[in-house]
Amino acid sequence: MSEAKSLTAPLEPGATIGILGGGQLGRMLAEAAIDLGLKTHIYSDERDAPAFQIADEATYGRYDDEKALEAFARTCAVVTFEFENVPTATAEFLSRLVPMAPSPRALQIAQDRFLEKSFVAGLGIATAAFRDVANEEDARAAFRTLGAAAILKTRRLGYDGKGQQKVRSEDEAARAFVQFGAVPAILEDFVDFSYEASVVAARGRDGAFAAYDPPKNEHENHILRRSTVPSPLQNEKAAEAIVIARRIAEALDYVGVLGVELFVGADGTLTVNEIAPRVHNSGHWTIEACATSQFAQHLRAVAGWPLDDPSRHSDAVMENIIGDEVTSWMGMTEPPEGLHLYGKGEPRPGRKMAHITRTKPRS
Repeated sequence: MSEAKSLTAPLEPGATIGILGGGQLGRMLAEAAIDLGLKTHIYSDERDAPAFQIADEATYGRYDDEKALEAFARTCAVVTFEFENVPTATAEFLSRLVPMAPSPRALQIAQDRFLEKSFVAGLGIATAAFRDVANEEDARAAFRTLGAAAILKTRRLGYDGKGQQKVRSEDEAARAFVQFGAVPAILEDFVDFSYEASVVAARGRDGAFAAYDPPKNEHENHILRRSTVPSPLQNEKAAEAIVIARRIAEALDYVGVLGVELFVGADGTLTVNEIAPRVHNSGHWTIEACATSQFAQHLRAVAGWPLDDPSRHSDAVMENIIGDEVTSWMGMTEPPEGLHLYGKGEPRPGRKMAHITRTKPRS
């Protein structure tokens, strides 16, 4: 098997960055590339992918179509991805044809909740207590070990609350496992927390690290509703959260932007919930409120360019616009500054259709 390709020199302006996935994150990466003088080529298995509307090139194809992937790779100087459910086999195949960042290893760990928790805990970083669940008896035994309340989650393909359920007994844990199709799962102890926060940060090819101010995140029906900066996570605790993100990035030899989601206890205790090997929904406010957005920063990192200034010049509240809410976009702001419509078609319940960021001078 041939080795993964590596980037030997920073990309020149005009080079093409390939992006696996064509959702709103890919769309905003393609928008950011324009100002950097870079081109983008989107590869997606969705015919109406929103990022197709912005990218310089677009390919519709399956993620197991090696012929289409080879043709895609030939057009790209480097490849990245905008969602973590790209098949690992696809990433590994492409990495032998073209430099890729983040690495297939980072993707593999982040898309499996058990591997992810094991990796983070192995670094000595606090997570919820967890147990692997392969069958109904595992679910029962895990609940007996963890206690009065827990969360059963599928190991793979879960986001925005999909594939997870709170359980309060051995029977509920076993039933939830069956309801999820008896696929590999993980049972996590329920964490009693005061609020949720995240660190969105970048690591360059040279090991440089730059983090944005950690926002406070509020969820509704397991979907991120809003992110606010400044957040209550300040001073020593904010610094501690950023150190956690840096340790994770360095252990992965990570290149690009990643998100680290955290529970913050009433006493300030930080517990890692999940990591996301990509630009992150809770970092959308960086477009309007920072010297450099998370999207530009990610492109700079994967292109081998120096990281830019992540400092925040404004206070901000970013709010997701979900489902039918998008039909009222005209009245959301006056003038329509900080409104990002994703170009999606049907506004299904729970579907992120847009977001809006409102800013004010930094307090």
